[in-house]
Amino acid sequence: MEMIRLPVLRRVAVCGGTHGNEMTGVYLVPELERQQKEKGAATRSIPLTMVLSNPRAVKECRRYIDKDLNRCFTSATLRSPITSDTPYEIQRAQKLNTLLGPKGSEDAVDIICDLHNTTANMGLTIISYSWSNWICFHIFKHLKAKISNVPVRLLLINLPLGESYSLESVAKYGISIEVGPQPQGVVRADIFNIMKQGLDAILDWTETFNSGKVIEAGEAEAYIIQKSMDYPRDPKTGKPTAAIHPQLQDQDFCLLQRGDPVFLTFSGETLSYEEEEPLHPLFINEAAYYEKGIAFHLAHKKTLSIPSIQAKRD
Repeated sequence: MEMIRLPVLRRVAVCGGTHGNEMTGVYLVPELERQQKEKGAATRSIPLTMVLSNPRAVKECRRYIDKDLNRCFTSATLRSPITSDTPYEIQRAQKLNTLLGPKGSEDAVDIICDLHNTTANMGLTIISYSWSNWICFHIFKHLKAKISNVPVRLLLINLPLGESYSLESVAKYGISIEVGPQPQGVVRADIFNIMKQGLDAILDWTETFNSGKVIEAGEAEAYIIQKSMDYPRDPKTGKPTAAIHPQLQDQDFCLLQRGDPVFLTFSGETLSYEEEEPLHPLFINEAAYYEKGIAFHLAHKKTLSIPSIQAKRD
């Protein structure tokens, strides 16, 4: 593949508390601010902006106040008029777009690292909504090489119905980082340290890229979401009638084959995987997905070819 030359990175933002009960980002952003004041801004060449994305939800330790902030960043939502009835998260999204964007413009920050936790056993997962986000893919390769104490994976999300709706999409090269398992409203030292380790490696990579060094081509395994599975539900009440089967719980990214157990009904019956195609389940039993009607996503694995990149020098 031909080498791709990209502009140097001039602004990076780290966002935590996009979901107010995902506590690693809630605690890591103030810690980064403290360290930056203590060490001074000269420790890195790229200005770093730290943002607590959803302060009201953080204060109440809730995922959101009126609606999921991480679904409020489509262009249409960002352009919608603000009235007294506008949900808090839409108002907040527009303020963040002013601070970090505007989305799709040359003035937008180069990279947003949006920090998330999951109750699922996802290790450290990098999420991208773009198949040509070479910065993100090379960062994933770098993390894969640098971090050995936890699985590091790349997740691609297709959006066939429109543009990305997430906070990181405001940047030119958005990166969403999921680390888990961690319960909602709880901070775990091991999960905090994994996130900090990953973020430090990302910031180190940006300095290497800006130095003009050629970042060599390579390959990356990516998981590409195909569909979502809901819990079995009572047709009258709509309530779940089963839980994730113990053999599937915490087995995110395993390969499900037809006949493998996936649910255990509350009456004791095992329900099996019935898809013809073997697929990989992820975000298994994610607490925030109960309201969305998702027991887990299903993805297939694909090897991506990533071109060499180099920063254009002025």
